[in-house]
Amino acid sequence: MKKTVLFMFIGIALILLTGPVYSEETATKDEAVAKCKEAAKMAVEKGLEEALKVVNDKNGPFVWKDSYVFCIDIEKQCNIAHPERPQLIGKNLFNVKDKNGKLFFAEFINLAKEKGEGWVSYYWPKPNSSEPVPKITYVYRVPNTTAVMAAGVYE
Repeated sequence: MKKTVLFMFIGIALILLTGPVYSEETATKDEAVAKCKEAAKMAVEKGLEEALKVVNDKNGPFVWKDSYVFCIDIEKQCNIAHPERPQLIGKNLFNVKDKNGKLFFAEFINLAKEKGEGWVSYYWPKPNSSEPVPKITYVYRVPNTTAVMAAGVYE
């Protein structure tokens, strides 16, 4: 009994210390679209600040398989929620380039401003990695706000 409790405690401690364990499963484009629209709906119904708290929660409903929703403010040109890389919140990323020189963050913003939604391909590291790999991200502007919900899938 004592060993079982000890192993459970160690397991919980490891999960808390290392953060979420991302699945070997790959998120789909349909899931990315659905999660972005669900987060946007929450922002409209409960307020943006409340939605951002949920989006930032690494253990919340907007982190799944090998993906997550993040939120951009198109006027401030920065992330305002990012459960995987919170150090990016508040930093102007408009001129950030991927490994091939693509201004992908600028594309997120321009697409959201011009069309309200769409897909952008670029290179970005998977969760728990630092090696950029091909990714395609869906961006969806929250109606009547400057916020954009985004989620991607790794190709």
